[in-house]
Amino acid sequence: MTTGSEPAEAAAASKSSMSDLGPRIASGIVMIAAALGSLWAGGHIFNLFWLAASLAILWEWQKLIGGAHERRRFFVGFAALLAVATFEVNRAPEMALVSLLAGAAAVAYVAEPGKRLWSGAGVIYAGALLISVILLRASIIRGFEGVAWLFAIVWTTDIMAYFGGRLIGGPKLWPRVSPKKTWSGFLVGTISAALCGWLVLRALIGPAEVSVLPILALGWFTAVLSQGGDFLESGLKRRFSVKDASHLIPGHGGVMDRLDGFLVAAVFVAIVGSVRYGSNQAAHGLLNW
Repeated sequence: MTTGSEPAEAAAASKSSMSDLGPRIASGIVMIAAALGSLWAGGHIFNLFWLAASLAILWEWQKLIGGAHERRRFFVGFAALLAVATFEVNRAPEMALVSLLAGAAAVAYVAEPGKRLWSGAGVIYAGALLISVILLRASIIRGFEGVAWLFAIVWTTDIMAYFGGRLIGGPKLWPRVSPKKTWSGFLVGTISAALCGWLVLRALIGPAEVSVLPILALGWFTAVLSQGGDFLESGLKRRFSVKDASHLIPGHGGVMDRLDGFLVAAVFVAIVGSVRYGSNQAAHGLLNW
């Protein structure tokens, strides 16, 4: 049974969505420009950009889970992430990992009982992003191209999944966790991302240097994991009954909301590249097949 107020509510929701579109587009353009600018600059600018992003994620995570000693937990984690970045920049990934684990343990110790595991997990989550992107960009060979390819994969997945889902519709992918995502959006997004990533590499390093099937397969699987990162954060927000991680980014919510898929994808490709060619050549190991 419907009521007369439902059309008005739907119209209000639609109007609110349209009014939010301008800030959302503007914020998106600024974020993409900042990310690309840091990638192009490399070095300290790139590292500081991603340190700031990881600190924002840490702050949002601690606020999201709530509990006592929120500020203290953040500052202990802040110190840990600074140590992680310092060691990673100086090509000491083992020490960066030790610092990350020690920082997570320290934050867990500071937290109240019942919040310790969640508090420490936030440091691991934020630090995993920081280690992965710095490791990729600092690669001796193909550092720039590796991160550019990762950007192309994650951004194309998000954009094309949105439009694919809106235009095609159909069955929901996992309605209990993320009610808006559809199978059509998932397939359009991940396939488009694999193709876009392959085209970006062809443009950056030349067709002769890009293997077709391995790069397409890797791109598709990375895009799938990116979607998985969205579900991971959606599940976390549902667990703590929070709609957005924060309101730092107009029209987008928080930094966690924008980087959830990118974080999981970055960790995956950093591991793949490091296993194949070592941590100093992670991007080369990622792209050279």
